[in-house]
Amino acid sequence: MPKIKKLLVANRGEIALRIMRTAREMGIATVAVYSEADRLSPHVKFADEAVCLGPPPSKESYLLGEKIVKVCQRLGVDAVHPGYGFLSENADFARQVTEAGVLFVGPSPQSIEVMGSKLAAKQAVAAYDIPLVPGTEEAISDIAAAKARAGEIGYPILIKASAGGGGKGMRIVDSEADFEEQMNRAVSEAQSAFGDGAVFIEKYIGSPRHIEIQVLGDQHGNTVYLFERECSIQRRHQKVIEEAPSAVVSPEMRRAMGEAAVGVAKACNYYGAGTVEFIVDENLDFYFLEMNTRLQVEHPVTEMITGKDLVREQLLIAEGEPLSFAQEDLRINGHAIEIRVYAEDPKNNFLPDIGRLETYRRPQGPGVRVDDGFEEGMDIPIYYDPMIAKLITHGESRQDAIDRMVRAIDDYRITGIQTTLDFCRFALKHAAFVSGDFNTKFVQLHFSPEMLDPVFTPEEEELLAALAVEFFEREEKRANPTRPLSPIPSTKWKNRLL
Repeated sequence: MPKIKKLLVANRGEIALRIMRTAREMGIATVAVYSEADRLSPHVKFADEAVCLGPPPSKESYLLGEKIVKVCQRLGVDAVHPGYGFLSENADFARQVTEAGVLFVGPSPQSIEVMGSKLAAKQAVAAYDIPLVPGTEEAISDIAAAKARAGEIGYPILIKASAGGGGKGMRIVDSEADFEEQMNRAVSEAQSAFGDGAVFIEKYIGSPRHIEIQVLGDQHGNTVYLFERECSIQRRHQKVIEEAPSAVVSPEMRRAMGEAAVGVAKACNYYGAGTVEFIVDENLDFYFLEMNTRLQVEHPVTEMITGKDLVREQLLIAEGEPLSFAQEDLRINGHAIEIRVYAEDPKNNFLPDIGRLETYRRPQGPGVRVDDGFEEGMDIPIYYDPMIAKLITHGESRQDAIDRMVRAIDDYRITGIQTTLDFCRFALKHAAFVSGDFNTKFVQLHFSPEMLDPVFTPEEEELLAALAVEFFEREEKRANPTRPLSPIPSTKWKNRLL
């Protein structure tokens, strides 16, 4: 199979830039695509060539698969890397790319299709003795039959969209009386969000951890797992903090989960980089959830503890190269943590806070990595995910990585918008996180907006009060020049301010 000489990255922002950096190291020319909103984006400036796809909305730019394929043909592109999101798990796009004679840096369209349906994925892995959450093995539409099966499983149960993700088309049902209403809502939401109203039911695990396994497979039948990532700190079913390895996974559990993940990959003849997601209950029993057939946002923590460049491995696999290492060659080196720096306001239910990056200064130092796609003075577009950057730290121990991350957060300078930095700092220092005793309900159980309010010592309060009094008295003097300034801060003002 020929070597890749020119790579088009069908994505934007930090992931496009991250992929292009590895490509450049490998001597591969790069092509950026962009929307009109991203014309000044760093990934556009970094690429060797760049092509505008259209207006800002994704459906008029980054989701135009046919147009991207035509760009590949016009510019003599050898391969397309889809990054994550957008077209990365679109089997039709992967098929269009390969039919055009261009390499798709990812799995086969067939693998994407199987794992893109939660029901098809469960059926595919059934022959590999993979632990599955008790539930239905096919889509349900008969209310009476579904109620009967839910009764057998035992409430609470979870209704899930087969084609779903990000919490859409998902409903928790606590009793039979609520079943019909919640099922109708789940079907409607799934149809609206994914164009597919198929749903299934499974046992609801109330306080799970979200732990995933990174896998790599080549086109010669070799598959390895690169250990686990803990992804349980979430809001709205989306991750905010990830780490590798998990604080609760033993070597025996790691091996069992890793071998199960390899089985999932083999169930769909998978090659490339992929992630097998599991939910883990209070007893540390794990169950297969789904497989993401692409590079994950949180892949840097795996890179930090293994020393493997996952994008480089993706490109080599796409070229037909066998894996250059075996399972026994892989070791865990230290601990890594990633936080997602979103343009969101944690004090306002994590709602997006779009605006201009008035100040943007990245933290630096040993063991600190920043993957981003913005520069100072740029606007955060309203059209896309509001993630500004991924901040990653690595240390010899978990506590070292935590301490380094807290320092890096304190060194990060962002003004003009609200971000998740303060929330992440709060979470990292919380006793539940430090001890490792947390699950996906961390935000509900441990966080409220007022916890991010500054806390001052009595001495600091005294100083702030004195400074405030001085400010107000000077303002009053400016309005009334004949009035002398008080040499001692007024108790009246001080008491009012405190």
